[in-house]
Amino acid sequence: MKKDKKIIIANWKMNPESLIEAKKMFLGIKKTAGKLSGVQTVVCPPYIYLNELVSLYKGHRVAIGAQNVFSENKGSFTGAVSPNMLKKNKVDYVIVGHSERRALGEDNQIINEKIKASLRSGLNVIFCVGEKERDENAKYFDFLKNEILDSLEGVNAGSLKNILVAYEPIWAISNNSGGKAVLPSEIQEMVIFIKKVLSDRFGIKTKMPQILYGGSVNPKNTKEILEEGGVDGLLVGKASLDAGKFGEILKIANI
Repeated sequence: MKKDKKIIIANWKMNPESLIEAKKMFLGIKKTAGKLSGVQTVVCPPYIYLNELVSLYKGHRVAIGAQNVFSENKGSFTGAVSPNMLKKNKVDYVIVGHSERRALGEDNQIINEKIKASLRSGLNVIFCVGEKERDENAKYFDFLKNEILDSLEGVNAGSLKNILVAYEPIWAISNNSGGKAVLPSEIQEMVIFIKKVLSDRFGIKTKMPQILYGGSVNPKNTKEILEEGGVDGLLVGKASLDAGKFGEILKIANI
């Protein structure tokens, strides 16, 4: 049986400040990623750099993703970018439901609309989920379950092949945790829980989406998270802004 590739996603957020820097970062990542057969690398830069970066690579080992998308393809929506615009400009992935977007007011209904619109346009959706905090009564399990089910309302089982679920607990993101990731055993527990929620919703015979982990990922903890956390890949923030560090993560994931 052929082993699935690890999926490693670089979320550059609102970085860097210039196209020259963006090209330099991307070319540095491409130099490593283009040689790795066991990893699918996805780089998600700010919108303003998408077209330029798409033109810098023609292979299949490095894909380009967007950090956000709107839920409609046509209309008077100032400042919005549609799923069709992304797809027609050779963008293959889009991040939906990131905690930083949720903090700006996006709720599960908005995220649900974005997911369905993106799937209709043929994009691969990086669907982010994660609790704000851990409580003694383990209510965060219910929070996560509702987040998943509400956001995937109306999505059919056949579309799961185009969804990646990125578990990124908000309390473990670098700015909140001081750079400390969740323990691999805790990640594995949540992966099992997410798979159960999905299998209960879509049926046990349905092929489950690949599940990623995000939150304070760096070259030092990559091996442990991938080997013991039960995940299929990583969503990398801060460390993806350094081509050298991100390249180390890619090499570790390729083993």
